[in-house]
Formats: sequence, structure tokens, C-alpha cells
Amino acid sequence: MDPLQQQRYFSQELLDWYVVIKRDLPWRRHSNPYFIWISEIMLQQTRVDTVIPYFNRFIEKFPTVEALADAPEDEVLKCWEGLGYYSRARNLQYAARQIRDQYGGIMPSGKEEVASLKGVGPYTAGAIRSIAFNVPAPAVDGNVMRVLSRYFLIEENIMKTGTRKLMEELVLQLIPEGRASDFNQGLMELGALVCTPKSPKCLTCPVMVHCRGRIEGMEDKLPVKAKAKPPRQEYRLTAIIEGSGVESGKVLIRKRPSTGLLAGMWELPHISEVPPDGDAARHVMLPDAAAAKKLAEELGRERLPVVPGEHVMAAEHTFSHIHWNMRVYTCSWSPAVPAMAAESAAAYDASPSIPEAGSSPGPLYQWITADDMERYAFPNVFLRILNAYFANI
Repeated sequence: MDPLQQQRYFSQELLDWYVVIKRDLPWRRHSNPYFIWISEIMLQQTRVDTVIPYFNRFIEKFPTVEALADAPEDEVLKCWEGLGYYSRARNLQYAARQIRDQYGGIMPSGKEEVASLKGVGPYTAGAIRSIAFNVPAPAVDGNVMRVLSRYFLIEENIMKTGTRKLMEELVLQLIPEGRASDFNQGLMELGALVCTPKSPKCLTCPVMVHCRGRIEGMEDKLPVKAKAKPPRQEYRLTAIIEGSGVESGKVLIRKRPSTGLLAGMWELPHISEVPPDGDAARHVMLPDAAAAKKLAEELGRERLPVVPGEHVMAAEHTFSHIHWNMRVYTCSWSPAVPAMAAESAAAYDASPSIPEAGSSPGPLYQWITADDMERYAFPNVFLRILNAYFANI
């Protein structure tokens, strides 16, 4: 079969297959470009079955571009809580304000206009334009690159910009006239359901007959992908600061800085176990008593007067480039303990709301009960810690 016939076969068989088997997903029940945009942002590095309940809740709370643009950021982050990659939520709201202010609240369809939206890269721009507006635009993500690598026996490293460009050009050749929406969704569906990363279901694949990767026995070796750099290991000591008196039964949380990792979210106070000039690779964990003492001393430098308590649990969390190894200790709030003078202007120390010794926390710190957790957006790791703690008191 010549290359042109191979392409035509692929496109027609894929479309016929997709029309029959496409999943009933909530964002596919509408032609609303706003809904499609929200779903595509949520689906970045996240499984479909995880996204569905989040999508439904998000759309119920923020049904229009204007509703999202006008909402307090804390409400948006709370609605996103648990999905991870929280910069997506902040970028989403920023882009909603762009759409409100620049396009009258109507999602644009032009290539430059869509690409100019905060948080919208080449894949997402192509997905929005093709799915929502049926524009012949490539939407090349990991699923798509895997399918194309196998079917057309492309042995180039898919992590290279040139390979992605090659595949985008190939998709433009493959999209049948007037069928961009179905074709791109079918391509994504094939990668998600059949042409999976491991153990692809070749016998149920609609294009298996002319798949060059399968014919050459290369399906398990494609796509070619350079190994990602392993995440950096960090060791952190985390405090559950227990209140007393009028704050009895509550714990202290703090708000992260407005920029950087997990910006603007709430967390438990925590410190690095490894000194700034230390080597995490050679790190030897402190005994619990010494770790709790170090934690209390460092919190004192943040002007949080506490008495060290006991080790209660361990937790881990992996970001794209960092892996947190966390040990969690109870501490007791004790204004009678003199807080040390801060030795450096850390991000948390920059605000005048940091409590002085003997005072109560300010706006960047809050005392909460289990019931109060609904009011604050927490990263997953702190949700797990707090839920486990409150379940056992």
C-alpha cells in the first residue's frame, strides 16, 4: 500500500470506529466551546475517570466564562482541589478574564487568539479549535504521538520538537474535510482505549491491518521517548500545631506565597530537614526526638511559638520535578515560649501577619477544625494528612 492509501485507510477506518464506540463523556454532550476548553485543561496529565466528577462540579459552580472570571481565586482553587497541577486552575481563571475583557465573554476560534490565552499550549489550542469549532487543526498529545509512531513506524524521539512538528503536519494531512472534530477525538480515543502505552490491544484496533509498527513487531518498542529526569528528593518535617484554650481542638494552617509552587494554597507549616548547604542524596534522617526539636526551633524562627510533640505519620508526594518525603509531628501552640528572631527574610516572613511571640496568628495563618476544611484549598498531600489526623482525634 502506498503512503497516500495508507493515510486514507487510517482516516476512514478511524472515523467509522469512533462513531460507533465513542464514550459518553459530559463535555461531549454539548457544543459549548467553554465546556470543551475546561475539559481539555482538566484532562492534561489526568485520567478521564478522575476528571468527570471535577468537570461536573466545576461547570455547576462556574457555568459561564463570566462566572469563572468573576469568582474569587480561593473558590476556584477549592473547586480544583485534588486535581493537582494547580497552576492550571490559576491560568484558567486568568484566561477567562482575557476572554471576558478582550472577546466579550465569547471563546475565540482563531489560531492566534486561542494560542494567546494563558495556559493554552499548541495541543490545547488545536483541541479547542478542532473539537469546538471543527477547524482542521492538529491536537498532538502523548496518546496521539503513540498512535502515529506505531501506525506509521516513526522511530524519532517524540520528546524532540522536530518530531512533534512532523506529527502535527501529518495530522493535518490525515484530517478528512469537514471531520476535524470527530477525527481528533477518535485519534485521542484510540490512544486511550486501544493503542495503550503497555500491552496495546492490537486485535481490536480498527487500523491494525496496515499498522507498520505491528507488522514489524515494534508495537511494544514505540514510541521512542527519552527517559525523564527523576524528581529531586526533598525531606521535610511537617507540623500539626494543636491549639489550646479557645483554639482547643483546632490546628494551625498557613497560606503559601502568591507565587511559585502551589501558590496561594493552604498547608501545614513545614521545613526542610536538610540544611540549605546540605546534600539530600547523602541525607541521614534525624531520630524522631531530634527531628521534632529541629522542627519546633525552625518554626520559632518563623515566629510560631510551639512545643515539640510526637511523630504521628509519614507522607509522600511527587510533583513533576520534586518528590517530598515528609515526616509529620504534633506540636503544641504555646505563646509562653519565646519565639526566636528570624534569621532570614523567607517568603513566609515577608508578611506582617506572622504572629509575634504571645500573639495570635494573622490572615496568613488560620486555626481550623475538620469542618472548616471545606473553606480552604489544600494540596493533596496536606488533605491526606489533615483527614487522617482529624479522623483519629
